[in-house]
Amino acid sequence: MRNLTTDNITAAVIEEFSSCEDTRLKTLLNGLVKHLHAYLREVQPTEQEWTQAIEFLTRTGQMCDDERQEFILLSDTLGVTMLVDAINHSNSDPNITESTVLGPFYVADPPQANQGDAINWGVEGEPLFVEGHVHDAQGKTLANVTIDVWQSDSEGFYDVQKPELESASLRARFHTDSQGRYAFWTVTPSPYPIPTDGPVGKMLDITGRHPYRPAHVHFMLMAPGYETLVTQIFAEDDPYLDSDAVFGVKDSLVKTFALQPPGQAPDGRQMETPYRYFHYDFGLKTA
Repeated sequence: MRNLTTDNITAAVIEEFSSCEDTRLKTLLNGLVKHLHAYLREVQPTEQEWTQAIEFLTRTGQMCDDERQEFILLSDTLGVTMLVDAINHSNSDPNITESTVLGPFYVADPPQANQGDAINWGVEGEPLFVEGHVHDAQGKTLANVTIDVWQSDSEGFYDVQKPELESASLRARFHTDSQGRYAFWTVTPSPYPIPTDGPVGKMLDITGRHPYRPAHVHFMLMAPGYETLVTQIFAEDDPYLDSDAVFGVKDSLVKTFALQPPGQAPDGRQMETPYRYFHYDFGLKTA
């Protein structure tokens, strides 16, 4: 490995991985080296620009902690997350719900909740009632499906962004009943900017991109024998549907968050004020 040039260094690096016994790992590394080297040959970065790139990635890592994942945010805003999603979850069956990005604010093992509970603990906002069923590709309802939900509040903040909250809010874990049904009360989410106080926000700013996401509710559905579904349901009238900062919107995931007058809600609750409502049935794909 002497006298390496722009013409032969790629082959030399790939050769160094030739003794790797993990075939898949070797494929991943060889592809990374090949395409990264090709990128550098194409854009011809200066040494200063490459140093700046390393500093950017360093700052991205430094922003990560138990409650925030800046690298997920970077992946999302570069369209990488949705590309990986498309590669792994291609779906032409209209009975199967389409997937989309996880986002940086998912927290594992959220609080357990019961059917019909309100999950806006300590958070005010316009009431929103959500209900639906979970079924398989043949339309058979699925009982005891684990459903994690999480969302922003009506001002665009997640609970992990609000240190004044004493416990989790607007996130919970449900299980479908014997009829495959789920239901809960929450507050109507609003469009919001992804975090802009880190390197990803700086990237968006200097490139003239806005940081906003359309209003949505996140869902993760898990059941033995079925693929885990990570998805979001978006508000139909949101102004950012066609310019989502993380490229996550799909037509099949857009619903009307319908404004309802005071009166009896679908679960029998008497509402003294207007509220919003949407119904969504999820279809799971066999693993």
